[in-house]
Amino acid sequence: MSNIVAIVGRPNVGKSTLFNRLIGSRKAIVNETAGVTRDRNYGKADWNGKEFSVIDTGGYSFNSEDVFDEEIRKQVMLAIDEADAILFVLDVQHGLTDLDEAVARILRRTTKKVYLVANKADNSDLIFAANEFYSVGIGDVVYPISSVNGSGTGDLLDAVVGDFEEKPEEEDNELPRLAFVGRPNVGKSSTVNALIGIERNIVTDVAGTTRDSIHTRFQKFGHDFMMVDTAGVRKKPKVNEDLEFYSVMRSIRTIETADVCVLILDATRGVEAQDLSIFDLIIKNRKGVVIMVNKWDLIEKETNTMKEFEQEIRNKIAPFNDVPIIFTSALSKQRLLNVLESALEVYENRVRKIQTSELNKVMQDAIAAFTPPSVKGKFIKIKYVTQLPTLAPTFAFYCNLPQYIKDPYKRYLENQIRKNWTFTGVPIQIFMRKK
Repeated sequence: MSNIVAIVGRPNVGKSTLFNRLIGSRKAIVNETAGVTRDRNYGKADWNGKEFSVIDTGGYSFNSEDVFDEEIRKQVMLAIDEADAILFVLDVQHGLTDLDEAVARILRRTTKKVYLVANKADNSDLIFAANEFYSVGIGDVVYPISSVNGSGTGDLLDAVVGDFEEKPEEEDNELPRLAFVGRPNVGKSSTVNALIGIERNIVTDVAGTTRDSIHTRFQKFGHDFMMVDTAGVRKKPKVNEDLEFYSVMRSIRTIETADVCVLILDATRGVEAQDLSIFDLIIKNRKGVVIMVNKWDLIEKETNTMKEFEQEIRNKIAPFNDVPIIFTSALSKQRLLNVLESALEVYENRVRKIQTSELNKVMQDAIAAFTPPSVKGKFIKIKYVTQLPTLAPTFAFYCNLPQYIKDPYKRYLENQIRKNWTFTGVPIQIFMRKK
């Protein structure tokens, strides 16, 4: 299980720019206007071979310190509660402000590792000016960086990943682990209760009733696996709860320890941005996925309602849309067993191993039928393919010029694998290696 790194600080110090730098993409919107980040961004990062999750706590436009106390304080407190490491970002060009001091007062009370990050240190004078931040009384080192051009971020990441502690292995590792994930109040606990036949989890109309991850061993109908109901929000003293932010952080923990994730959607609300963000997180963690459309009994239906709804989902999750989609009602228990059966089929797909001889026979024919396009007059020849011994399906293709094979051809190879073997619900990784 990987670590979680939370980025905190007042608005407009460059948190989103640093977030984009760490995850290697422009997922978070960056603007000079304070408070642009209102949704919680999260992604995966890798440094020196160590993977970790990154949370951008975002910010709001503030008119007064009262608004700061009400909005930002709860995000910082939640980050402290759930993260393994905290990056406290300050703006070296503007120096220390009252809002920075307010965040620092909160961080000084935590036992979590906090790293002082002096952002926007774009020249030597600004790097020297970063020494001002020692006065906040947090840590022994100030890390002057420029998240725009990346200077200094290497030293910061070396320190962060160097302090990571090894995560203990979960119990019952020999059993498949099915996690029920989704936005608050989509019916995760109701689904678990309906499946096990008892009121194991508290269910209310209030989003975030589930306060912690609940593990239940399921031994019915010939099945034996662990079910995990994703936590919502756990009550903390003197903390105003931010349901979405907390559920995201807990969902990351749950997804990382699962084999297959059942992503639950609310049929009455359709597919929302948060649903797609969770789906993206499942795929990035290379977990199996089944989409369960709950509350289907509340939808007025016509002849093609289900077909059109399913097509809308597949369009939004493209390009990876080889995913089981099941329409259910946790209240009436409609098709709930189909969800379990599909999830266990996806688990079998995720652990499926293909013999090297069979794999080469089929894929060499596919490669001969559509060879990689030549680049700069050079012809690419793929000689050999093998499945790597990883937890999720991963294939290595050995060729003479791996650097010239682009993503469209990799997608062709993946489609050929899916055409000849069943990997429904499972993301596939393809690597090109030098022969």
